[in-house]
Amino acid sequence: MSKEALVAAMNAQLSAEYQAVIQYLQYASVVTGPHRPELANFFRSEIAGEIVHAQYLADKIAALGGEPTTDAAPVKHAKDAKELLENVLEAEIKAIEAYKNIIALAEEAGEIGIRVQMENFLMDETGHRDETMKILQGRW
Repeated sequence: MSKEALVAAMNAQLSAEYQAVIQYLQYASVVTGPHRPELANFFRSEIAGEIVHAQYLADKIAALGGEPTTDAAPVKHAKDAKELLENVLEAEIKAIEAYKNIIALAEEAGEIGIRVQMENFLMDETGHRDETMKILQGRW
């Protein structure tokens, strides 16, 4: 039973990683205002890491006998740069919680390699959260 729970949690996060790729692509295109160049680059720079996360999750889901989802979680729309960043921060916080859950499930299932990789992804996500928080601390 624990591997099924692990696959389900990984599939939920895979859907969130797809969302992150779409979110960053869309946000890089629509961001406006005086900080547009920096924010567009910031959003674009996050895409490659999210793709790495998605690919790993999909591969491991398949290796565990599951079917990797093809559905992306919905992307929140925003009307200004600050709201874009707030949406990113919210998504990063959710990703951190999801990876903590997957780590616990991987440990329970005896999937130590997955646990270790999820810890690495957790570190990535906390870095993204921290950078986004620092940007939001600026003047708007």
